[in-house]
Amino acid sequence: MPDTVIVIASGDLRLSANQECWPAQAQAEEAVMNAIRREGREVRRGNACDPVKRHGFIDSQKYGMEVFRGLPPDAPLVVVEAVWQYSHHILHGLYTHQGPILTVANWSGQWPGLVGMLNLNASMTKAGIAYSTLWSEDFTDEFFLSGLRQWLAGETVQHDVSHVRALSQFQLPAQAEELGARLAGELHRGKAIMGIFDEGCMGMYNAIIPDELLHATGVFKERLSQSALFAEMQQVSDAEGQAVRGWLDAKGMKFATGPNPETDLTDEQILSQCKMYIAALRIADDFGCDTIGIQYQQGLKDLAPASDLAEGLLNNVDRPPVKARHNGRVLYEGNALPHFNEVDECAGLDALVTNRIWKALGYDPETTLHDIRYGETYAVNGHEEFVWLFEISGAVPPAHLTGGYAGAVSERQPAMYFRLGGGSVKGVSKPGEIVWSRIFVDGGKLKADIGRARAIELPPAETERRWQITTPQWPVMHAVLYGVTRDQLMARHKSNHVQVAYAPDAAAANLALATKAAMFREMGLEVAICGTDHGL
Repeated sequence: MPDTVIVIASGDLRLSANQECWPAQAQAEEAVMNAIRREGREVRRGNACDPVKRHGFIDSQKYGMEVFRGLPPDAPLVVVEAVWQYSHHILHGLYTHQGPILTVANWSGQWPGLVGMLNLNASMTKAGIAYSTLWSEDFTDEFFLSGLRQWLAGETVQHDVSHVRALSQFQLPAQAEELGARLAGELHRGKAIMGIFDEGCMGMYNAIIPDELLHATGVFKERLSQSALFAEMQQVSDAEGQAVRGWLDAKGMKFATGPNPETDLTDEQILSQCKMYIAALRIADDFGCDTIGIQYQQGLKDLAPASDLAEGLLNNVDRPPVKARHNGRVLYEGNALPHFNEVDECAGLDALVTNRIWKALGYDPETTLHDIRYGETYAVNGHEEFVWLFEISGAVPPAHLTGGYAGAVSERQPAMYFRLGGGSVKGVSKPGEIVWSRIFVDGGKLKADIGRARAIELPPAETERRWQITTPQWPVMHAVLYGVTRDQLMARHKSNHVQVAYAPDAAAANLALATKAAMFREMGLEVAICGTDHGL
């Protein structure tokens, strides 16, 4: 095995994001390379920093292939991520690389490095690529250094995943078994349609469920086009869009508007978002969709403001009414239309199942995915807890937020990601008992991890501090996972996303978890129960 370790970094496709995030990436890379040098090994970057683009990221699949052609095929390879990255920029090279692979992320909320690494890890898991993974705040702690030494010695880095137990080890309550089996049978017989507005957002290979695996559950894709969504938006009148805005204003939702569309959220951007909401419902109804996902970040981002306001509204039962074009029928009346952000099909299947179980149990069915963005310890009720910051740009329903619509404010999305602006549904998730889960693909099978947690309230100053070190325009959830440590979740979780849904209390959440486990199993998924306090 060659002595020289090669370091690469996958980046964004958007030049503005790569340039803005490069200083943090360069700092993280230097710290990792210094740690490798202190272990007596040579290390170099796999590609040079581009003086014209002013960053050193691999920023396209095309460029990634060029880089990998010049790398020793058996070299030890470290992928350092301090940012959000597009996995397909480098996945092709990782498929055929013969040397050991290590992914590393900086434990920082500044840019979504943890999110990027988890996505890459999940994509490699789906692809069957062997890898090790590490994370660190400053790359000098013993956890990181001992793992690095293992990997440099040619070993696979092992982490504690004792929090994960196969569903077969548990006996589910009879009520959960009966309901889960009945709902799975209904789905298999009756079928459901997942509307996909362009597949494969941001290189998220892990977020694409192979059709043959999805079909076995009773769910089938309707592949739709974002160009059709944009065209449908043009058919929505200003009056219809303004009616949605007026409904939101009457509910007490706030919009932080300004005059400059390049830096401010404008009324025109909000109107466009309201039209997108109407257009999405009409297309979903035309095709009989039970759940939909909008890609937005590619293609649509160059045509229209962000999809995030529309996504959050779709996931809420109480939302502005929209009528069909021809007969005046109210679409999906009294129901949420589950929307999965960034066309994450694993989250879409999870959201569909959650919606059906929660409604059958009589619970509020609103659900959303979040990025596993960041986390720190915090003194909760007199003792230290690790409090995760779950945060996502879109899809969070107002029902999840403290104060509902009145507790929500829409702020302009960051310009480096969202050139044409548009607002989010910003707020703080209310305290309460939750069920978290993730569907993923591993070894050619659909699998699911399920666990319990609670969303907690932090002091406003602490919430604001956490917002300022992440993305202050986005909605957040402060979550404490039951029986799962920081490092255990990072070691096991096969996605950048986690699905969450509230239950009325702990007992209700335990019943929902058990029912979901049963339904997943009956749908053919391999299920694991994670952590504690699940009542099983």
